[in-house]
Amino acid sequence: MSATISLPGTRAGSTLLSVGSYRPARILTNDEVAGPIDSSDEWIRERSGIVTRHFAAADESVVDMALAAGSKAIAAAGIEPSSIDLVLVATVTHPYQTPSAAAELAHRIGATSAGALDVAAACAGFSYALGLADSLIRTGSSTHVLVVGVEKLSDFLDMHDRGSAFIFGDGAGAVVVGPSDVPGIGPVVWGADGGQKDAITMTQSWTEYRDAPGETYPTLVMQGQQVFRWAVGEIGKVCVRALEAAGVSADDLDAFVPHQANMRITDAIVRSLKLPEHVVIARDIETTGNTSAASIPLALDRLVETGQVSSGGLALFVGFGAGLAYSAQVVRLP
Repeated sequence: MSATISLPGTRAGSTLLSVGSYRPARILTNDEVAGPIDSSDEWIRERSGIVTRHFAAADESVVDMALAAGSKAIAAAGIEPSSIDLVLVATVTHPYQTPSAAAELAHRIGATSAGALDVAAACAGFSYALGLADSLIRTGSSTHVLVVGVEKLSDFLDMHDRGSAFIFGDGAGAVVVGPSDVPGIGPVVWGADGGQKDAITMTQSWTEYRDAPGETYPTLVMQGQQVFRWAVGEIGKVCVRALEAAGVSADDLDAFVPHQANMRITDAIVRSLKLPEHVVIARDIETTGNTSAASIPLALDRLVETGQVSSGGLALFVGFGAGLAYSAQVVRLP
């Protein structure tokens, strides 16, 4: 008989130990982006709730921003970088197919023995990565996981595209996830609808760009109304499933931290969930824009930094976007 495979011991749960963020110095107002798309500050505010957004410097990379946010999260967790045994980077804007942003980040941050993996689930990426981190810690495969959501969307925007130029921004947010005697991260509820892959996509593939001299550089494009209808119709249901999976109700929540896609979408989800007035709603999109995989941890850090939420309370995270991918879970605040 062949030998039996042994498994590491399981843990009761995992929890968020800390959060950190990085916002690039350059701030763009609506007036600065409105001209090339024949728009206005009023039009942009009305349709998205965005007033300003951050753009990274030309020489500032996805890994640079992830390093800044991740270093803050590790310091806040009170652990050494060498204690991190897995680095997960949620991003779709690292400009290299390989090696991963996570591998470079692990080296630069000092987690030189850690596993490293990029998670490409667009705006749902951070929630996806958090679900992976929780599972790996609970099964004993990891002890401390650095989860980073980071995007440099400005590298992939057509600033003349009326459907996307005003929406997106750059930034990074990170959390350290560690073991806990009681569950601090609820079951992840996730999925995707690849039948609507064209709702948010690129103008062409890299191979098409390579094989067609004179073609324009591939950029991000979005069917705004299609995404809006899908999000308003479906994401509230995903949130309900995440609450049920965690065994809590909307009344138990202290905060709701949705992907910062569009203020109107956030408002619609809040109404569908009938959230009580005491639940703090993250609205970081107003001054940060839509930062895809970075938006949830950026919004979380803003709530923590400004004292709008207290450690130990419960928050509902939900991410949704290109794919059309979605992911949600209930977490205990760091």
